[in-house]
Amino acid sequence: MTGQEIQFEETLKGGRYFVPMPNGEDSRLTFVRVSQDRVIADHTFVPVPYREQGIAERMVERLIADARAGGYTITPTCWFVADEFKRHTPEWDDVLAR
Repeated sequence: MTGQEIQFEETLKGGRYFVPMPNGEDSRLTFVRVSQDRVIADHTFVPVPYREQGIAERMVERLIADARAGGYTITPTCWFVADEFKRHTPEWDDVLAR
């Protein structure tokens, strides 16, 4: 793991969680806000040299924590986020949009 903290940026339409990598690229998880109480997690990316270090998992965990704190649910259209929801059933079911 790079040891860098997850950063967050948000706009009116969506946002991203990201971790700047030593090679100058960002690992990222992006989302689109479709309503006040629902977001769509649509993409994750970790540069090849930094994969398999838990970075993407940490970004999804941050998304889950923020959804709980913010009172919104998540529709995972990104395959990785969807797989993480499956791995964490039923403990993440409270923020999974149905």
